[in-house]
Parts: sequence; structure tokens; C-alpha cells
Amino acid sequence: MPLQTIEPRRLYRQIADQLRVLIDGGEFPAGARLPPERDLAVQLGVSRPSVREALIALEVEGRVEVRMGSGIYVRAADPGARAAAPAHEAESPLETIRARQLIESELAAYAALHMRRPQVAGLREAIEVMEQEAAASHTPTEGDRLFHTRIAEACENSVLLRVVSELFDERHNPLFEQLGSHFETAHSWADAIEEHRAVVDAIAHQSPQGAREAMARHLANSHDRFMAGWQAETEAPAKPASRKRKAAR
Repeated sequence: MPLQTIEPRRLYRQIADQLRVLIDGGEFPAGARLPPERDLAVQLGVSRPSVREALIALEVEGRVEVRMGSGIYVRAADPGARAAAPAHEAESPLETIRARQLIESELAAYAALHMRRPQVAGLREAIEVMEQEAAASHTPTEGDRLFHTRIAEACENSVLLRVVSELFDERHNPLFEQLGSHFETAHSWADAIEEHRAVVDAIAHQSPQGAREAMARHLANSHDRFMAGWQAETEAPAKPASRKRKAAR
């Protein structure tokens, strides 16, 4: 028997696979509400962020429906929707944000020591682009990307610039976009713009520690915004799974 290629499975995908088996097996029939995130996390022995990403993956596949303020409900089988689901495994949005926090906090500290006035002005211009996009009711990702890549450019290191660019562009993967559709609002983007402004102020004052902390705080807040409650959905009880299941770590 020939050896088969071993493919590592992202944790959120393993959780989604287990939930899909339960759905297909009838434990959660069409129209049923899934247990709250916190209960699933306990039963599976995983973190709530991983459960949230698994639920979002199932939503992208058309297997569940998120009803804000009510819960996560199983949808009737739709082979067409499953066929349209992305074939690749998207990177974890929340892990991506945490990776960015580690990397970009240090890049901001470096920029505070090395950015010249025209470069700092370029950061302020990027924020203006974000404000213009938001005022036009567009998601301000163009200005946002420009802001973060300009900080990376200050390091004059093409590898770091590529890493920052590629991590930022993960926000266009299907999971990230679906999360954004639930949790990104005009208000959340207004908060993000103010957080960007705090980063620029620290860089302009040549404060590496201030810039490091401001960038870390911004990306931590970005992570937390995606982990906001589904309003009231997690409060009502739901039918528990028949037995405790562990997802591979």
C-alpha cells in the first residue's frame, strides 16, 4: 500500500469536522440550535476562539446560520452551497491577528526610532485614506493596509515587509470576511482609526515603548472585536452533545 500524504489539519477545521459529523448524523437536525460557544469549548477541550472559527467555517459552507441575538442554527442540507465552499483551508483569522500583534508591535517600536518626518506624514496620509473610505461607507482596508505596510517599510527589510503584507492580506480569506460581516461596523472602524492615530503619535514622539504598546493594544482590540458576544445568543440553554469529545490539539 503506497504511503499517503499527511496533511496537518488546523484546529478550527478539526472542530468543524466533528460538528459536521454530528449534524450529518442527525444529532443536530436542520433547524436545531447548536450549544453555546462556551459549552462547545468545554465539551471539546478547546478555546472559544477556535470554536468561533469552526462555526464561521460551517457558516461559509452553508451548514449553519448565525442569527445575531438568537443563536447558531443548523441549516437544511444544500449540496450546491457545500460545492461552492472554498476548497482550501483558510488561515485562522484570530491566530493571524495574534501573529501580527507579535511582529508589528516590534516594527512600530523600530519605526519610532528610525522614521523621518516625511515617513510619519505618510502614516497620517494613510489614516486620512481610511477616514475617506469610512466616510464613503466603504470598509477602509486600503488605508489600513497602507498604514501597516508603511511602518514595515521603515525597517528597510523586504522579508518583514512581505510578511506584514501577506498577513494583512489574510483578511480577505473567506473566514476573515465572514467574521467581519458580523463584527465590523462603522463604530468599530472609528475605534480602529483612533487606535492608528495613537500609534502615529507615539512614533512621532520617537517613543519606541509607546509605539510598541499602542500597536499591541490596537491589534489586541482587533482580536477582541472579533470575539464580541453574539449579543444574546450564548445565554439560552441548548441541547448538549451526547458525550464529551476531544479535538486534536
